[in-house]
Amino acid sequence: MRKRNAFTILEKAVAAVPEFEPMLKKLSQQVILRGQSKSTMDNYSRRIALFVIHFNRLPEQVSEDEINEYLAALTCDPKSPSRSSFQHMVYGLRYYYRLLGMNKNAIALPSLKGNTKLPVILNNLKLKELFSAPALLKQRNLLTSLYLFTNRKSTKTCPTSKNVSIIFLQKTLKSSLST
Repeated sequence: MRKRNAFTILEKAVAAVPEFEPMLKKLSQQVILRGQSKSTMDNYSRRIALFVIHFNRLPEQVSEDEINEYLAALTCDPKSPSRSSFQHMVYGLRYYYRLLGMNKNAIALPSLKGNTKLPVILNNLKLKELFSAPALLKQRNLLTSLYLFTNRKSTKTCPTSKNVSIIFLQKTLKSSLST
């Protein structure tokens, strides 16, 4: 087992702002009472602790402009690990504000939009190249079926591409089976 040399993020936040400890306990109780996972509690509390460490005060004592500046900096930071860390920060703060009955602050946080990037749809020539590459019929059929399946799953967001690609794939599959 590894020796622990440094304080955890939560311990640093409690040391910096002692009033944060009772809020953590209250947050933990609510997560347990609502039947949410331990992972939810861990992620939210770590993100809120980072927020507390950054501002050196509780979230309810931070102005809306300061929060927006912090979140904007977080999204632009090249050291920021991922989009999910930003999401956990926003969701954690919302949870925290709602816990305190500060719904106005929770609603004022930015809404998170999903990825709206359309799937890549290959043109007919590229599809012919792709499906003619495997030497064995079995491999060609497997590749065609996989492409067809993944294309059908992703076309929920792009119904116009579905019709073109599926018709072409059906023709390609029929022609590969007949050869």
